[in-house]
Amino acid sequence: MKNTLIKYILCGVMWLAIGQAQAQNNPYVDDKLLHFGFFVGVDLLSYHIEENDQATQMLLGSNKVCYPRVSAIGPGMQVGFISDLRLHQYVNLRFTPALHFGERTINYDTGDKASILTIPISIPLYLKWSAPRIKNYRPYVLVGGGVELECFRDKEKAVVLHEMFDAFVSAGFGCNFYFRWFKLCPEIKYQIGFLDAHVPISEAQDNGWGIGADEYFYSNSIKRMTHQRLSIVFNIE
Repeated sequence: MKNTLIKYILCGVMWLAIGQAQAQNNPYVDDKLLHFGFFVGVDLLSYHIEENDQATQMLLGSNKVCYPRVSAIGPGMQVGFISDLRLHQYVNLRFTPALHFGERTINYDTGDKASILTIPISIPLYLKWSAPRIKNYRPYVLVGGGVELECFRDKEKAVVLHEMFDAFVSAGFGCNFYFRWFKLCPEIKYQIGFLDAHVPISEAQDNGWGIGADEYFYSNSIKRMTHQRLSIVFNIE
């Protein structure tokens, strides 16, 4: 397994070296005022959680205190499209809406877990700063933010409910690889929400949702939670 991984890494290095020695592909692609593309990616999902220190939960008729200890990293994926507006030789404005699929898990000190399925649409806007192009490579960084709209919420099965609307800030880096007919742009982005994503028990009750012992027990132990997402994305432009 280790030898196979080393072989793949060496092949990748050789492929990049060959690309460096070649003439520039698509030399005028970055001069376009507006261009489009699409992307796919994988996500690593979690929550930053603040405990409700004053909460005492009732479970099965007995007083029992339960606190969330760890938000486990969960897998996810995303697909979306790109609209890129050239503002300057080195600066672009990017609109990259995406549909995400994923599941987050909250671990409790009792040994129990609460899983939260999320299918949000993210609507971000980024500023992208690119370095000068070197042969067929061009690294860049980007910063931005946006909003998320949750498309799905399982009110029947979830013991912790996620808000339908959130806002976030995001930053990342990547590199353009220029081919004859397109650019391949792998990038890594980190995103963190700044609104409370937790639906309080009082709000759920006001909306007429069925709140059982488990829901009260697990949800009431959380004071505040914000979402976090680390993404590895492959753009085709």
